Amino acid sequence: DRELAMRLDIPMYGADPAHSHLGTKTASRRLFAEAGVGHPAGADDLHDRRDVVRTITALRADDPGLTSVVVKHNEGVSGFGNAIVDLATLGPDAATDDIDALLDDLPVDAHVGGVDGYFDTLRHEGGIVEEMVSGERIESPSVQLRITPLGDVELLSTHDQILGGDSGQVFMGSRFPADPAYAAQISRSAHAVGERLADLGVIGRFAIDYVVVERPDGGWDDHAIEINLRKGGTTHPFLTLQFLTDGTYDEEGARFVAPDGAAKHYVANDHLHVDGLEILTYPDLLEAALMEGVHFDQTTLTGTVFHMLSALSTHGFVGVTCVDDSRELAERRYADTIAFLERLVDSVG
Repeated sequence: DRELAMRLDIPMYGADPAHSHLGTKTASRRLFAEAGVGHPAGADDLHDRRDVVRTITALRADDPGLTSVVVKHNEGVSGFGNAIVDLATLGPDAATDDIDALLDDLPVDAHVGGVDGYFDTLRHEGGIVEEMVSGERIESPSVQLRITPLGDVELLSTHDQILGGDSGQVFMGSRFPADPAYAAQISRSAHAVGERLADLGVIGRFAIDYVVVERPDGGWDDHAIEINLRKGGTTHPFLTLQFLTDGTYDEEGARFVAPDGAAKHYVANDHLHVDGLEILTYPDLLEAALMEGVHFDQTTLTGTVFHMLSALSTHGFVGVTCVDDSRELAERRYADTIAFLERLVDSVG
């Protein structure tokens, strides 16, 4: 992008490649500390198995009740590159050799080439280890922001992430907006990090992921997890809603408002899988959605928008953004959309 911008002699509205390191897991932890933003206990700039063992040993010394930690590659995205280490089987007097032995069975993604391949990548790009935040009720929201060419930090949206995969840490989709119980709280925290990034000369869109834990008194503790110095999986459904409704996000109220004053909510999923979906063509899907009234209706500003249509026949999933007037109605529309797809597969099959 930078090379193209320079050849065309036009400005690039995005982070300069010189700032790409600020989006790594190591830099994220350091920026959180500089901005005074809470984040999980851990260590950064780790490059080998011994670093990981030493960090886990130190974390257990500080918190003997620690039951699990997560190892992360610096440049992992969407949860890939994360590996959870279960410490529950370790006794209070466990030695470093016991901890090292646990890493032999590190649950890594298949594409990294096993445990040896995982640590080869760690050696090359570095990474972090941090405690797994625990609690009775845990959510994984994110905040989307941008820094203008003038250096102003603007908050764009908040989401509750839908996570899945074998580790439960792979981004699958989102609910918008984030729960108002903590949306404004994490927005203030994210703005502080944005100010620090602006001071360093970063411009363009970025997002910050959080883990929030409900306290017994009903309040929430927030823990910043990582900075994504780019557009992400929450960008396109939000822009879809914005373009279709011409509405705006109210930062103070943590809600999206259409021009008629109605609040709008959605559930989005980039990888909605239904058994047999690969037998459909996208004209079949769109025609059936129109006939059954599932599609987005411009008069009510509600309905389902389908995307990732080329994945239907190749991978058996489709992307959806299900828009309605409340969180509950958006959830119901999402469930109805799944039921619609199941009926459609049965009718074609």
